[in-house]
Amino acid sequence: FMASFDFNSFVTQNHEKGGSIMAMLVCSAQKCVYNNGMYCSKGDIKVGGENATRVQETCCTDFTERTTQGAKSSMGTASQKINVACEACHCVYNDEHKCTAGQIGITGAGACTSEQTECGTFKCNCGK
Repeated sequence: FMASFDFNSFVTQNHEKGGSIMAMLVCSAQKCVYNNGMYCSKGDIKVGGENATRVQETCCTDFTERTTQGAKSSMGTASQKINVACEACHCVYNDEHKCTAGQIGITGAGACTSEQTECGTFKCNCGK
């Protein structure tokens, strides 16, 4: 049983504690407004898929499709290191809704919605 997860409160608490969970992130979802040269300019993302047992059941919940009338460039400054909150409670890298993987790959080269993205780093702790 897991209670619903409040991402904004997690980020606030994390910053208040002075802790920083920064992962190296590479993202192939090039239609996302935050994607800038395979890096993310959002500053923090959340991986969805609370009951995921496979990569295909995860997603980047912050994916936002870049529209034709929208800005060509991403919002903010792209960074290689990013805070990643994680709802995928069956992932070996999930530690209290924080991703502990040193490197994360978000996939979804042709994605137009967050459901078409995946956390390529997800690894199920099923059976452990």
